[in-house]
Amino acid sequence: MRSSFELANPLAGLTHEQIERDATEFARTHGLEHLTEELRKGALVAQDPFAFERLAQLTEEDKAILRREITHKWDHPKTLYYMVALCSVAACVQGMDETVINGANLFFPRQFGISDAHDDPNASRNQWILGLVNSAPYLCCAVLGCWLTDPLNRMFGRRGTIFITAFFSGITCIWQGATNSWPHLFAARFVLGLGIGPKSTTVPVYAAECSPAPIRGALVMMWQMWTAFGIALGFVADIAFYFVPDRPGITGLNWRLMLGSAGVPAFFLMAQVYLCPESPRWYMSKNRYPEAYDSLRRLRHHPLQAARDLYYIHVQLEAEKEVEKKSGNRFLELFTYPRNRRATLGSFIVMFMQQFCGVNVIAYYSSSIFSQSGFGDIQAIGASLGFGLINFFFALPAVFLIDKFGRRGLLLTTFPVMSLCLLLIVALGIYLFTVFYSFGEGPVPFTYSAEAFPLKVRDIGMSFATASLWFFNFVVAITFPRLLGAFKPQGAFGWYAAWNFLGFILILCFVPETKALSLEELDQVFSVSTRKHAAYQLRQVPIWVKRNLLRDKTVEKQPPLYDHEAIKTRTYAPQGAGHA
Repeated sequence: MRSSFELANPLAGLTHEQIERDATEFARTHGLEHLTEELRKGALVAQDPFAFERLAQLTEEDKAILRREITHKWDHPKTLYYMVALCSVAACVQGMDETVINGANLFFPRQFGISDAHDDPNASRNQWILGLVNSAPYLCCAVLGCWLTDPLNRMFGRRGTIFITAFFSGITCIWQGATNSWPHLFAARFVLGLGIGPKSTTVPVYAAECSPAPIRGALVMMWQMWTAFGIALGFVADIAFYFVPDRPGITGLNWRLMLGSAGVPAFFLMAQVYLCPESPRWYMSKNRYPEAYDSLRRLRHHPLQAARDLYYIHVQLEAEKEVEKKSGNRFLELFTYPRNRRATLGSFIVMFMQQFCGVNVIAYYSSSIFSQSGFGDIQAIGASLGFGLINFFFALPAVFLIDKFGRRGLLLTTFPVMSLCLLLIVALGIYLFTVFYSFGEGPVPFTYSAEAFPLKVRDIGMSFATASLWFFNFVVAITFPRLLGAFKPQGAFGWYAAWNFLGFILILCFVPETKALSLEELDQVFSVSTRKHAAYQLRQVPIWVKRNLLRDKTVEKQPPLYDHEAIKTRTYAPQGAGHA
């Protein structure tokens, strides 16, 4: 597709004189005349950010600022890190929303007459109802929540969308704690999906659009890491409220407080979000350029850096508008263009496998699983907390491993091991499974999907990928209680062990590597036919085994599938070009 090349760097090929004239005109027409000099210099730097040493227009002070940006990539204003902290709180809200139900599952089913105990004559029916109640938010995410992301962001901006979704998360947590029947609890949890779905897409986008290019990937990765922390925090809340006794007129106060506790960080998020700057890219999409510059000044140390990023986002947006004039239905283009179709397939597989690897049945039902395996109730919640802590602490190395070993490399390494772990004794198997999940299939799906789609269809592609994730989350959550009742923990985990092995095959054949590739190189990777890619990777398996396991270095390697390794230069990834 030509559009990806048009969007790669709109400043490529222009003379310095032309860029300076364009920057001067840009300042005049957008109410930024007082920044003309900074914008002229910033535009020149944006054309090739690593060639600033050769620019005679820059002072030595300007060059020192840009050198420090390279040598001290974590040195940024406090406002940027406050925004990062806010996004971390949003991720914690997400994680808590997912796991406070885990401890509550030990109590509310008996109170609402849907006990899944084996001696209950309606156990089979009740297991389906329990699954429906647990899965309600993810059903809402798949059919409604994720598809509201685009209109909410267009109308209210990134901060406004986060505020609205935090409100829904907070108020529905209180609502869940006040329910008196399973249909009532189902309704409250369904509405909770309006807080989960749009937030899961908006927060990583907001972090990406505000972050400097050198650290953008690591900051976006923190969504998964702090979601894992929120998952652990949910288990802490389950333990904290486990022994709370009932009060007169209130039955089940402990599980009600468990569910309500997830609202606390949501309300904190609401109170803080407007203290952070809005996404500059969103301001510019609304033609509010002075406000966009003010946002960037709060997020960057020096006016030159803010001017550079402001101008680059501007030319990127203009290029996108030109491409959109030539395009049709963006959703249909996910499937009608071969390059997009392969990116959609790869993103779908990693999102699908994040659910069918089995991690979320542990997140939602681990207390019930441990209880059926012979643990007491409080011991079961304590063992679940162990899962949450492992998930968080082993997510930390993923920030570094994902760029060292690649997205595909981590998945191919961890999926076979995850499959074997699920066949072990329940507690040991869950803990070992979580270790390998946390730096493999945990962080990869959102990172991969953010990279795979071309800029032109990235937003709609991410919405499709995220909706797929939540739909299969719903499928897993609604079916597992019945699966657990029919096959017991060992049999249920054997089912997901088989899916992990199948996931390894699907990733081997249909998920290309995207690590550290420019926009042009990604087009090249996804332009290779699916059949050719799968055949090449299947031929690679025996070669890899002979060379690496049998140590037979005489076996010849296959010729490279792609020739992008010969490309020496990288396309500058602008702030706000997408998720990463």
